[in-house]
Amino acid sequence: MRFVTFRTPKPKRFSYKPRYYDEDKEALEKRKAELGYDSSLSHRESLKLQMSKKWKKGGSDDYSRSNLSKAISYTFIIAFIVGGIYMIFFTNFIEKLLALFGIR
Repeated sequence: MRFVTFRTPKPKRFSYKPRYYDEDKEALEKRKAELGYDSSLSHRESLKLQMSKKWKKGGSDDYSRSNLSKAISYTFIIAFIVGGIYMIFFTNFIEKLLALFGIR
C-alpha cells in the first residue's frame, strides 16, 4: 500500500470557443460608431476607435500647445547662444572678464 503525502495539482482547464470573424461586418460597425449611429460596439471599443481617430487626425489641442511651448523654448535657447557668440567675437567682453580675474 502506497501513501502519498503531496499531490501535484492537475493542469487548469480553460474553455476555448472559436469565433467567426466577419471583416465586412466589423468595418460596418466601426463606420457606424464613427458616424454616431447606434452600434453594437462596447464602450471600450468605441473609446479605442475615437483615440485612434484622434491620433490619425494629428492629435489634440494639448499636442499643439506642447509644440508651441517647445518652439518658444528653442527660440530662447537659440537667442541665448547667438547672443553669447556675439559677445565673445564682436565685443571686448572676454578681455574685460580676464582683466577682472587678473589673468591679463
